[in-house]
Amino acid sequence: MQESDTIQPLTWHEHIYRGENRLRVALVGQHNSGKSTIFHAVASTSYRTGKLTGTHKPYAECPVQIGADEVHLVDLPDLQSLRDLQGDDLEALKYLLWGDARPLISRHERSEPPAPFSRPDVLVYVIDASSLQQSLELALELPELGLPVVIALNMMDEAHRKGVEIDKDLLSEKLGVPVIPTVALKGHGLTELFQQILKTGRKPVCPLPQPASPHIQAWAKKLHEAIDQPEINEAFAMPGSMLTMNLLEKDAYFLSEFESHFPETLPAIRALHSEADKTLPRPLTDEVHADRHHRSVVLFEDVARLVHKPKISWEDRLDMLFLHPSWGLIGSLSVFAAVLFMVFEVSTALDAMSAARLADMVSGWQPDTATGVIGRAVVDGLIGLIGIVVPYMLPLVLMLVALEESGIMHRIAFVVDRFFHAIGLHGKVAVPFLLGLGCNVPAIAATKGLSSGRDRVVSSLLITFVPCSARSAIVLALGAKYLGVMGVFLLFTLSLLVIAILGRLLSHRYPEISPGMIQEIPAYGWPKMQPLLSSTWSRTRDILTIVTPLLVGGSVILALLQFAGADQIINTALAPVTVWALGLPAVLGVPILFGVLRKELSLVMIYQALGTFEVGQVLDSIQITTFLVFLLFYIPCVSTFAVMLKVIGRKEAFFSIALSIGVALIVALITRFFLTGMHGLT
Repeated sequence: MQESDTIQPLTWHEHIYRGENRLRVALVGQHNSGKSTIFHAVASTSYRTGKLTGTHKPYAECPVQIGADEVHLVDLPDLQSLRDLQGDDLEALKYLLWGDARPLISRHERSEPPAPFSRPDVLVYVIDASSLQQSLELALELPELGLPVVIALNMMDEAHRKGVEIDKDLLSEKLGVPVIPTVALKGHGLTELFQQILKTGRKPVCPLPQPASPHIQAWAKKLHEAIDQPEINEAFAMPGSMLTMNLLEKDAYFLSEFESHFPETLPAIRALHSEADKTLPRPLTDEVHADRHHRSVVLFEDVARLVHKPKISWEDRLDMLFLHPSWGLIGSLSVFAAVLFMVFEVSTALDAMSAARLADMVSGWQPDTATGVIGRAVVDGLIGLIGIVVPYMLPLVLMLVALEESGIMHRIAFVVDRFFHAIGLHGKVAVPFLLGLGCNVPAIAATKGLSSGRDRVVSSLLITFVPCSARSAIVLALGAKYLGVMGVFLLFTLSLLVIAILGRLLSHRYPEISPGMIQEIPAYGWPKMQPLLSSTWSRTRDILTIVTPLLVGGSVILALLQFAGADQIINTALAPVTVWALGLPAVLGVPILFGVLRKELSLVMIYQALGTFEVGQVLDSIQITTFLVFLLFYIPCVSTFAVMLKVIGRKEAFFSIALSIGVALIVALITRFFLTGMHGLT
């Protein structure tokens, strides 16, 4: 990433836009320029919509978080020109001129302003780069508004595909405005665009004037002298050059206002038009329009050229797959399917070579003394550790880190933004959710980077229902063996469905609107071994410091409870859950309870509690499915709970426990009764 692409830290003297002092930014553009695509790419999950006063023209608005700053972003209706607008189209121009105020000449129209928010501080003109020439006429008109302008040169990929090469620096120099290349549909350039908006807001510089040809300027000067009166300037409250050019082209709205408010000036304006029409080879209005069109063509020829055989890089081809509005979702699902398939295949092979062999080696050891029981428990705990970490956790975490390092993960997050919006969250939380597939602890910790406390709380609560590698390992170890590939797929699908439903429900519990955020799309890169291993180690090193003692210690405690017969007390106390609600053997109460220490403990303790590694000999398919569903959703492990205390606070962390117990019981009960009913019908 180049230096210009990085977010520069604010210095103490820079103004920070927050709260009521947000920078007001309006998106303007012609039809199909990608203006609304930019808005939706950065908008919050619940933005406000409305219609310009007295029209059917919709607008959308929301706050957007940019580092420490916020902007108030407005997506205006399409705007083809600033000239001779009528009906609904005219209201968009009135907003750009006057915001939520009414000038003297407009107060007779309506009591309410064109829009319920102030005039923008910065205009963002979104241009379809593949149709640049048609967009440059409006670019020549915008300086007349007297507002700072940033140009988003959108659809650069489409322009490249058509063989259009644009010198953005030369275009910026000629218009006197910053020009930022973007591909809004793929998230490219949006970070740079909004950084430039902030820079323009802090040091506002209006675009360079784009004067007409000399013979047009001469008539404009005469007209300006005729209307340059203090009372007229005050009544119209708009830049004099813009009023002049609109009158020069006989704009119906402004002429009618002159007729209503300054009828004594109207004869002079009409006389000038009549004189110009006699002098010029064609009517003045046609001459002005032709001149503007000619200047836009010349500008296009200066800054753009056609290339017969544009080169399409491998990065562009990959983006066609991962960031395409339709194919992108298929590409993302393919990556997840490949990850699950690889983990499934690799894990099965590794498990057979590691934990399964070790379990066979110690299967004949059945001690009958306390010392022997402890020794066997330690061995079982270590075998359980190997059986979880080596076949399941390490391959999955390694693959997820490789996807992050390559840049693919960020593209997946951008594409699934629509799904997260549907459950009430911004797409930027996708990365923590994907991290949750490895471990919920770093995933919840990653939510601290979210600007909104509401998004942080809701995403943290939902991440606890993401099947981490530990829970996935249990599902793969038991589900794959006894339920088959389809059973495992349905369990993970159920997890996704529960997360989606909970997201909608939690959005009602936390209804406040969070600001939109910008997702950065890094360049592709091959994962490097050192960062890959380092990041994998940082996410799995707790295995040695936390999980190993918990696994071994929990295994020893369970074995001693069984040896002393005290485990019966726990199993009896939990019988209402295990036996009555879930229809499971009472001996599974202890594994369920100690699974709170670490989900990996559950699998080891299941084997110990049932007295066999062949669970299918004790439990039928309905019981195994019910048990796995319950384990997927109930109580986050101790380490997850600890990080939740730090990230979202005690109240929400304890609410998470209550939520997980409730969801686990409800979904497991539904699953049990559904499967029992289906079994009864067969």
